[in-house]
Amino acid sequence: MGIRDFDSAVRELMRRDARYHRDAYHFVREGLDYTQSRQGGVQRPGRDEESHVSAAELLEGIRSYALLQYGPMAKFLLQEWGVFTCGDFGEIVFNMIRGGILRKTDEDRLEDFQEGYDFYDAFAKPFLPH
Repeated sequence: MGIRDFDSAVRELMRRDARYHRDAYHFVREGLDYTQSRQGGVQRPGRDEESHVSAAELLEGIRSYALLQYGPMAKFLLQEWGVFTCGDFGEIVFNMIRGGILRKTDEDRLEDFQEGYDFYDAFAKPFLPH
């Protein structure tokens, strides 16, 4: 999907669900790309597609990508975009699934994102003095 198509799809998603800023959708998409690239495109046992990642894998990839891209500003930026918990990442992912941007397997569940990390521990604590 080209960037123009993605932007159009995101605009449509935001008309249906205005909780998240446009940049949050772009960030999750970039976080997914980052996560998939870290996996090296290797097909793993039990996966029907080499590009599929679980909720836990995506959350860890998003965390790493946010720290790499935004450092100590990550938590602040995510909150500016309406993202306060891992559950919000799940809502964004499932909005993109409903909008035809992403695909899911039968095993993928929105609830899997609720089991993620605490934002303070993930995005603020790494930058606190020891």
